[in-house]
Amino acid sequence: MTQPTRRLFGTDGIRGKANQAPMDAATALRLGQAAGQYFNRGTHRHRVVIGKDTRLSGYMLEPALTAGFVGAGMDAVLVGPMPTPAIALLTRSLRADLGVMVSASHNPFEDNGIKLFGPDGLKLSDAQEAEIEALMAGDLRASQVAPARLGRASRLEDAPGRYIEAAKQSFPRRLTLEGLRIVVDCAHGAAYKVAPTVLWELGAEVVPIGVAPDGFNINQGVGSTAPGQLAGLVRERRADIGIALDGDADRLVLVDECGTLIDGDQILALIAGSWQAEGRLRGGAVVATVMSNMGLERHLKGLGLNLLRTAVGDRYVGERMRDAGCNLGGEQSGHVIMADFATTGDGLIAALQVLSVLVQEKRPASEVCRRFTPLPQRLVNVRFAGASPLKDDAVQREIAAFEERLGERGRILIRASGTEPLIRVMAEAEDEALVTETVESLAATIRARIAA
Repeated sequence: MTQPTRRLFGTDGIRGKANQAPMDAATALRLGQAAGQYFNRGTHRHRVVIGKDTRLSGYMLEPALTAGFVGAGMDAVLVGPMPTPAIALLTRSLRADLGVMVSASHNPFEDNGIKLFGPDGLKLSDAQEAEIEALMAGDLRASQVAPARLGRASRLEDAPGRYIEAAKQSFPRRLTLEGLRIVVDCAHGAAYKVAPTVLWELGAEVVPIGVAPDGFNINQGVGSTAPGQLAGLVRERRADIGIALDGDADRLVLVDECGTLIDGDQILALIAGSWQAEGRLRGGAVVATVMSNMGLERHLKGLGLNLLRTAVGDRYVGERMRDAGCNLGGEQSGHVIMADFATTGDGLIAALQVLSVLVQEKRPASEVCRRFTPLPQRLVNVRFAGASPLKDDAVQREIAAFEERLGERGRILIRASGTEPLIRVMAEAEDEALVTETVESLAATIRARIAA
């Protein structure tokens, strides 16, 4: 049998411009109907948990999804603005059949997205997404239940408190954050209430920024993709560390007391070393994507650990972790999955793992969080419209030529983004000049072929 194809779903759910297909109310309604039909199995009362970030368009997409699910016979539990990992947690905690997060993560407010979680709190597989998409393309009258079987919609008022307690449970009870001054940047996003609360309740002096969402300012000059303001404030307030989350708080980056950036690779190295020393690391390996720096791979090898690489996307990281029996994985961009605590990337809980090491070692973040020296690496994004230029013969010839020049001293990774119309051109090697030449030349060739 031919496997259904995915056209709506990308690397991380469905993404698009708000109020334009596929990120419009009509598509959200059909998604609710189709996913409701797909997960409406058995005679029990079916339930879906729906969360969102702080984008204005969430007010449009949330009720459209709710209508679809209710019409398919599912009770909808609405939790409002909450981090993506909280939706995964609540889906399992409430024994729901499905979890839905309305968010475009680190993208600007004009965009939005929809992510789906199964009853186990895990993101759906490619095959499951393809089946739901096939239902959306067909006749959805079968999803419409009789009037007596319609679902109900209700709000879960204590949802933030449930997640706050779960996050705190991940931090060792014998430790406290007392004496630490922490700047936390919530990107005017989903964690704007819960993240500062968790840090404060654990004893830290908290300096919050990015905690005044207005529907338009999510990720605007703040958050994990724009840590400049955070770095400046850490230096100004003489803080011990800065934490930057993204719009849905499933990833983070850090800055040390000097304002220097600490990316996801360094965070993975720190947690891996700490867990290995405590006998908590499973699988003898860490899972990361093809984007992670070769320096991380060499560092882990020195610890007697393997680095298992996957395609880009925390969903693929999670799948490989389960297959390999690992409990730690993530992405250079800051998605960190800790299977002992969460089923998906959780920026806040990852930050707490770093803070626990900081407290125990009693050394500055600039020393604690620098676990290896990364190889020179550069990434350039090339925007395009229409067909991908990567199949062009001239582009492929130049890629092959640079791969031959780099040999075993480095590597090239060129791929289309799964969330935006971008070609990502990355190279890394011990020779920084060669890295720069490689990326600039390849990006120029791709731009020329797009223009042609």
